[in-house]
Amino acid sequence: MDKMKKDFSPTLLDFGPLQIYLARHFGFCYGVENAIEIAFRTVDENPGKRIFLLSEMIHNPQVNADLKAHGVQFLQDTYGKQLIPFDEVQSDDIVLIPAFGTTLEIERMLNEKGIHTASYNTTCPFVEKVWNRSEAIAKKNYSIIIHGKPGHEETRATFSHAAANAPSVVVRDMSEAKKLGEFISGARNQNEFFAEFEGQYSTGFDPSLHLLRIGVVNQTTMLASDTQAISDHLKKVMEESYGKEEVTEHFADTRDTLCYATNDNQSAVSGMLQTPADIAIVVGGYNSSNTSHLVELCEEKLPTYFINSEEKILSDKDILHYFFETKQEVLTSNYLPATTPAKILITSGASCPDAMVEGVIRKLASYFQVTTTTEQMIESFH
Repeated sequence: MDKMKKDFSPTLLDFGPLQIYLARHFGFCYGVENAIEIAFRTVDENPGKRIFLLSEMIHNPQVNADLKAHGVQFLQDTYGKQLIPFDEVQSDDIVLIPAFGTTLEIERMLNEKGIHTASYNTTCPFVEKVWNRSEAIAKKNYSIIIHGKPGHEETRATFSHAAANAPSVVVRDMSEAKKLGEFISGARNQNEFFAEFEGQYSTGFDPSLHLLRIGVVNQTTMLASDTQAISDHLKKVMEESYGKEEVTEHFADTRDTLCYATNDNQSAVSGMLQTPADIAIVVGGYNSSNTSHLVELCEEKLPTYFINSEEKILSDKDILHYFFETKQEVLTSNYLPATTPAKILITSGASCPDAMVEGVIRKLASYFQVTTTTEQMIESFH
């Protein structure tokens, strides 16, 4: 009904003593659905063939476990660590490229082995959009600044594609963007750049030359507000260094490169947080970048529990949830609000199946004397 996606207010699931406010947009995006569909179709159409995935298809443990159960083998873990040597892969094997994409170097190596990756490439079109954007500004002689997490598969892939066309450097947050600004303005010695951004710049990067003209793109799952703030800061540095009238000569006009689903999910969380509530629950893979940013948004307003399945809700007293800052699960007791009705906000990341969200809702509802069943609630929305 909201075709223009202007309404970001949550949907109320009123169970009586339990009121769940479900984010207007949540869960699977096109890129994830497409990647999963290609992966399982490949399994069905190639009985008896060895099928490999470069790394996790998406950052969801249940989906990846399902793929493994169907015989798919993972060549690398999510951080690029080799699990199966590339030497063991033969020309008649199938290698799936995940939704995050891959580096030009790995793709070239597979093709040289006689493995045709084009038919089994599930790279999200919104990731490819970033690659195309970086190539376009590279042709205008701008260096590429990538806002992303250096170890993330998508950022590694984007860096590879960007660096093939222009000098490139990755900044993970505003703190690093400010440091980069100091090198741009001349406030810091250029020689310090290499230690400050070790492992995050392209071969042959010369800060005295390659920071004169820059453009900003990003890992598609970063917080939109963070990317915009970084872009605004670096543009301001250029204005202060060269004057407003000359800024276009030094700072490329790049529109936002977050995917629509990341934008929609983040906007929906912001809309959901306008509703008074007791707690928030965010469902998704613990190594999912876009999900962690939804958690960050919720944590600014109210107690938030990050879980990767309904099984982490141990009882009406205890919940096992994840702190991505420390990368540890923590057991919290008495997490459910004592107020009546209890008001809970729920959302999920772009790699989280809707069935998992439904499972969480069912589990929570089982702890209350609800007046409506989950089935009746679903039927009421048809």
